[in-house]
Amino acid sequence: MKFITLTVIINVLFFLTTIKAQERSQTSLSAFVDPFIGTQGNGNTFPGATYPFGMVKLGPDCDDLGTNMGYKESGKIRGFSHLHVSGTGGGPKYGNILVYPFNGDIRINGYGSDRGKETATAGYFSAELKEPNILAELTATPKTGIHRYTFNKAGQSGMLIDAGSILGKNACCHEEQKLLGSEIEIRSNTEITGYNRVSGGWNIGAPFTVYFYAQFNTPAESFGTWKSGTKHPGNKMEYDSGEPVGAWFSFNKNAPQQVEVRVGISFISIGKAKENFQKEAAGLTFEQAVAKAKAEWDSYLGRMEIATNDKTEKVKFYTALYHTLMQPTDKTGENALWKSDAPYFDDFYCIWDTYRTSHPLITLIAPEKESQIVNSLIDTYKNEGYLPDGRSGNSNGRTQGGSNADMVLAEAVLKDLKGINYADAFEAMLKDAEVPPGSDERKEGRGGLKDYNTLGYVSTDYERAGTRTVEYAANDWAIAQVALKLGKKDDYNKYAKRAGNWENLWKPVVSDGAKGFIMPRKADGTWDETFHNRTWQYYLDFSPSQIGIIPYKQLSGKYLDNKDFTVLSAGNWSDFFYESHSWEYSFYVPHDMSRLIEKSGGRRAFVNRLDTFFLRNYYNIANEPGFLTPHLYIYAGQHHKTVSLINKLLKKYYTDKADGLPGNDDSGAMSSWYVFNKAGIFPNAGQDVYLITAPGFKKVTIHLDSKTKLDIVAENLSPQATFIKSAELNGKRWNKAWFKHADIKRGGVLKLVMSNNPSDWSTKELPPSRSDDKQD
Repeated sequence: MKFITLTVIINVLFFLTTIKAQERSQTSLSAFVDPFIGTQGNGNTFPGATYPFGMVKLGPDCDDLGTNMGYKESGKIRGFSHLHVSGTGGGPKYGNILVYPFNGDIRINGYGSDRGKETATAGYFSAELKEPNILAELTATPKTGIHRYTFNKAGQSGMLIDAGSILGKNACCHEEQKLLGSEIEIRSNTEITGYNRVSGGWNIGAPFTVYFYAQFNTPAESFGTWKSGTKHPGNKMEYDSGEPVGAWFSFNKNAPQQVEVRVGISFISIGKAKENFQKEAAGLTFEQAVAKAKAEWDSYLGRMEIATNDKTEKVKFYTALYHTLMQPTDKTGENALWKSDAPYFDDFYCIWDTYRTSHPLITLIAPEKESQIVNSLIDTYKNEGYLPDGRSGNSNGRTQGGSNADMVLAEAVLKDLKGINYADAFEAMLKDAEVPPGSDERKEGRGGLKDYNTLGYVSTDYERAGTRTVEYAANDWAIAQVALKLGKKDDYNKYAKRAGNWENLWKPVVSDGAKGFIMPRKADGTWDETFHNRTWQYYLDFSPSQIGIIPYKQLSGKYLDNKDFTVLSAGNWSDFFYESHSWEYSFYVPHDMSRLIEKSGGRRAFVNRLDTFFLRNYYNIANEPGFLTPHLYIYAGQHHKTVSLINKLLKKYYTDKADGLPGNDDSGAMSSWYVFNKAGIFPNAGQDVYLITAPGFKKVTIHLDSKTKLDIVAENLSPQATFIKSAELNGKRWNKAWFKHADIKRGGVLKLVMSNNPSDWSTKELPPSRSDDKQD
């Protein structure tokens, strides 16, 4: 009787524990993450298994190995590799150390499988491989990939480890990755080690080496290696001769079986890869590893809470937050280039994209992580001479516009992030502003700096002169603000003055009723009267007096064939604007909107200009230069227009489908833009200013740290009541559509009373601008 009673008690306790676990899992925010969002429609998001900021991103590589994140929604899976980026464009990066399970004969060329059902959640990915009838399951720790393969057919089965496979071997425009060499060794019937050496990719990066240590839980019954397509059964070693190599383990069973392999990854050595495996993965079951990854994601996702019962909205929001936290990559302990006690982060791909919303979001919800990221940037400057912009594979390059790591460092100083040497940060920023980067001006620093610092603009002697000039001006304002905070008044005056350099390219030409645009200027001070710029949607004919906007479908032969016209495609590195055009970049004066409004003819003219920009579809939501533009109505006292526009953009361009992003996610930039706008606040990057838009939820709680939170409460919010009637911040009446980081860094409540109709709220005290900043 006692035995029965004890058994019952044990069963009851187990049942209650299970219920509790189920309740926790139902409230787990990682359950609302759908990694497939953005994998189609040029979002280029990575759907595989990883940690927040994880070095290992373990996922499928498909078909011709040409995609940026390895994944394609159709075609064959060629295997599962351990390093990827997420959301990027241009030439692919990584795809190193690929594992492929097989049934039957060993094929080392043309292997791959059609897929059946696929599943992806935070920290887990699985795919049914049809041809070999295998279920592939993946999870990860920060530096180790964990594979589990269920072989559903009896007979010979096994796994290939391809050390010569990488993504993007056939990418265009000098952006292909190149395999420089690989080596592999079978150390026992359960261990394989090796490495590959790679260079190139989008950033045209220097060579780097990825080492691995793989341990199987099932001993191999036979094995072999290959080099350059030739198999060597029974062989244990393929040395590095610059050729692609690989190895296989075979398992002959009379029944279906399940085999696991854990692959430690390192940029240092095979020994370090083994250490990563032993520290992170050796003692975990597969299920424990999945649970640990999900718990880590929950710890970050839980820093933002939204009040809604709409599952679709939760999926969109938390997937966007998830995407934001995938990069940059934490490679601390894996820096093969120099010894340092500082954190080491890589895959800033690119700061030109992420400084606008991703870094401000990380600063807000994970300041301890952003401090590590900033310290890594400073350490890179100390050891390599410059702050990076497009750093990946342990190599700087490319810089698309300004020296925008300055914006990231400036926010860290202005928002009082802890554990950062502000003097070192300022020194790194000054290096960008004063010392030309040398022969390769796309790698780092400021290209065209000699012109900028003498003429006050970048002339047409240099590429991307328009983009560079306006972005350098914004960068200089960031430097000025840091100088002011550090008590360096002379430096403040110097860089505050340079922050007005955008005006030196402002020409009073006319387009669609708007007057004044950023235009190309020669080194002798004269304007380039023969400039033309083609974008994704429009051909811009810049004449001495006006800009003609002509849709492609209306172009005649005279525009396309006239050899007097220099027509450059958007994104061309030698264009006057990078991935943009004058209508868009003439709005980019984020630090001095009051002066831009004045130059545009006043508030009414400026609002009309914005209306034209959006109504005529000159705006491209799929690219970062326009991230701030929908919010600029606030600077002209027309807050309600920003609210209406943002709501339309969010509804139209962001969904919970696989093509649910408007374009390349760009390391979480597109996703973090969404998160901020749904939360109801938006950062003006490189400053300590947040604009208040209108939240998409009745309550948003932002945990600023373990003890401090900011609640954004929208009273009376409904699909119709989206306009702000009045506001309070920490109990104080708040008539401004903006606040500073200092206003909320100790937490509090931002209460917004919503209305069906626009009001005169926030029309008088407008956000700050450089021209309003009066220093003694």
